[in-house]
Amino acid sequence: METQTLANHYARCTALASSHYENFPVGRLVPEEIRPHVHAVYAFARTADDIADEGYTDEDALTESARLAQMHRFQELLESCLANQSIPESHQWIFHPLADTIKRFDLPPRLFRDLLSAFEQDIIKRRYQDFTEVTDYCRRSANPIGRLVLYLHGYREEKLHLLSDQICTGLQLANFWQDVSVDLKKDRIYLPLDEMGNYQVTIENLKTCEATQSYQDLLQFQVERTWTFFRNGESLTHHLKDLLRWEIRMTWLGGTTILKKIKSQSYDTLSHRPQLSKFDMLCLLPYAWLTK
Repeated sequence: METQTLANHYARCTALASSHYENFPVGRLVPEEIRPHVHAVYAFARTADDIADEGYTDEDALTESARLAQMHRFQELLESCLANQSIPESHQWIFHPLADTIKRFDLPPRLFRDLLSAFEQDIIKRRYQDFTEVTDYCRRSANPIGRLVLYLHGYREEKLHLLSDQICTGLQLANFWQDVSVDLKKDRIYLPLDEMGNYQVTIENLKTCEATQSYQDLLQFQVERTWTFFRNGESLTHHLKDLLRWEIRMTWLGGTTILKKIKSQSYDTLSHRPQLSKFDMLCLLPYAWLTK
């Protein structure tokens, strides 16, 4: 491929990343030489996530069968990319930079396959029987991103990747408890059904958007358990250097601040969605720098 063509594809990935950084823990502050590769990974993940949620159009969300067909096609394109086979022109801007990034950094293909399996699951699975099912989803939806970021920064030690897994799972769980009301609108419930039963919380209760004492107790249990993941992964920053160390610390603080906000509103995430404001982020900056 012509160097300029590949550069143009990378530029398109960067444009996408610059406009949509949500759900991507790290990527704003990275060394210039790896920034395009971070953006290539982001473009791949962002596009697949969009298929799972809305499809490619700006109109009403596509039907489940249409989104599933698009996801299967995207999975086929990934396999073509990994096998160095031709890619349709419409998707070259994603998969040509991705193939180049995978080759340059020797990235494990399973991480990309895991991501797509999680996105496909979001299309077809809307209930989770127990916490094991929830954390298995986190293993494939969140943990690969953290591992890929470490690979791109040159960190290949498994012990560091395991610490990253803890933080990424914590982030995904915090997002679930933060977004209970948002996910309900998509008919998705990530609260484990068996634990909902233990706390006598029904799906009908959730749909009323009224946080009963039982719901608050259930959320408190989830939040306290999620803290364990963040604590288990907190030492990761001690092994990192430069901006990545600082940004991972900011990511950790952002996730744990969400947990604190959930607690501060008495674990009611049905009537009000807690979120980080720009002021919150500004307050975290000096703390992240001093405690990294």
